[in-house]
Amino acid sequence: MSSDDSTPPPTSPARSSPNILITGTPGTGKTTAAGMVADAAGLELVTVGDLIKQRNLHDGYDEEFDTYWLNEDKVVDEMEDMMAGGGMCIDFHTCGFFPERWFDLVVVLRADTQQVYDRLKSRGYKQNKIEENLECEIMQVVADDARESYKPEIIMELTSNTVEEMESN
Repeated sequence: MSSDDSTPPPTSPARSSPNILITGTPGTGKTTAAGMVADAAGLELVTVGDLIKQRNLHDGYDEEFDTYWLNEDKVVDEMEDMMAGGGMCIDFHTCGFFPERWFDLVVVLRADTQQVYDRLKSRGYKQNKIEENLECEIMQVVADDARESYKPEIIMELTSNTVEEMESN
């Protein structure tokens, strides 16, 4: 081989099962939908919010909004190996920091603001946190983040106002 020949970089083996991201504003039905998708497709379900708490993948706690300060680098480092083999269904309320190569399908859930409000209120969210999440849903923050981060052909936007609607999706 001459010095100007280049060898292509090694490629990772193809995944045997897809990786699916279920994302959306809190209160849009991600956890319910992700559980349904994981069960139906035989995928392993990972709720990233739980992973962040269990493995200390944050930079502290925000008392005002009753939430952890996400450390994106720690989350990506923690999840890298599990995502490589495929077969994962990921549930999280934001998506732009996940590497594009991880996902075969990105599902953005949307819901009517009254549904989001009722769900967050029933969870005991503080009023300021409810208002912030309603604003995010109205302004399509998560949908825009997905559109900016992933190829359009792998993104699906679905409404999830009821369990029946989720099942029909």
